[in-house]
Amino acid sequence: MNRRTAIRRLATFFLTTASLAQAQQPKKIPLIGYLSTGNAASDSARAKGIRLALRERGYIEGQNIASEYRYAEGKQDRYPELAAELVRLKVDIIVAAGGTRVVRAAMNATRTIPIVMVGAGIDPVEAGLIGSLSHPGGNATGITNISGALGGKRLELLKEAVPKLARVAVLYDPATSSSVMEVKEVQTAARELKLTIRPWEVRDANDFEKVFAALNKQRPDGLFVSRSPLTNTNRKPIVSLALKSRLPSMYTSRQDVDAGGLMYYGADEAESYRRVAYFVDRILKGAKPADLPVEQPMRFELVINLKTAKQIGITIPQWTLMKADKVIQ
Repeated sequence: MNRRTAIRRLATFFLTTASLAQAQQPKKIPLIGYLSTGNAASDSARAKGIRLALRERGYIEGQNIASEYRYAEGKQDRYPELAAELVRLKVDIIVAAGGTRVVRAAMNATRTIPIVMVGAGIDPVEAGLIGSLSHPGGNATGITNISGALGGKRLELLKEAVPKLARVAVLYDPATSSSVMEVKEVQTAARELKLTIRPWEVRDANDFEKVFAALNKQRPDGLFVSRSPLTNTNRKPIVSLALKSRLPSMYTSRQDVDAGGLMYYGADEAESYRRVAYFVDRILKGAKPADLPVEQPMRFELVINLKTAKQIGITIPQWTLMKADKVIQ
């Protein structure tokens, strides 16, 4: 065997070995960082909905996709540190669930990792998160549920369901901008509906029992619970206290009504979860957040818990029930 043949065979050997080694290296699984304003319990429906929607698109947890979850548990001061943790983990995408502040914390933590926003919040353009709905720019896109802009419609539906309604207590968190905006919407609508509104501030979990104790002395005709990380995290005690006080209540999360609240009106949350999977899929396939238009809800739903209505001793008018997309018996 001459020298030239030996060199050729040696080169072929090294190339084959290198190719085999490369083929044997495990393929990197995309890592999704999930940053939530709530806790694992309060956010379970949303997290599960997103996982199921991803599965429908072929992404199976533990096989070809992985997730890291970080929950702020209603504490807004934790957003920056949790966002920074996800960045250090070198996630491929951050799903920011909950509103303007949590999205801003994620954007402050990274200018390069794509961010998919989902949940309540004010207009992301007004908040300065994106350039426009059609051309977001930057590294954030997703869904805005414009929850705070629906206060007037929600109050109108509560009045329709409870015709004798005259005085309404509004539970809100002054530290959440969308919650504050919703109170203003409710106050404007109340004038047209000839209702008296009394806002009640809640700043931490200890405030709820105190507020309901005061409400029981004043005896309002209804309760309006504005959405915020604090109210979401304390969903069960709020619903329980409202039932105990026999207050007809309007909520800003579908999960509140599933937990025993009376009424919900807002975006079709299940559809929002499916759209999160759409954005994740597009980004993993190479699309840039800057080029993916931010979406607003295409469909809104009214959900009424008839079981709760009977429990607190009210009768929902038939015309209101006919409007409902779902009635929980």
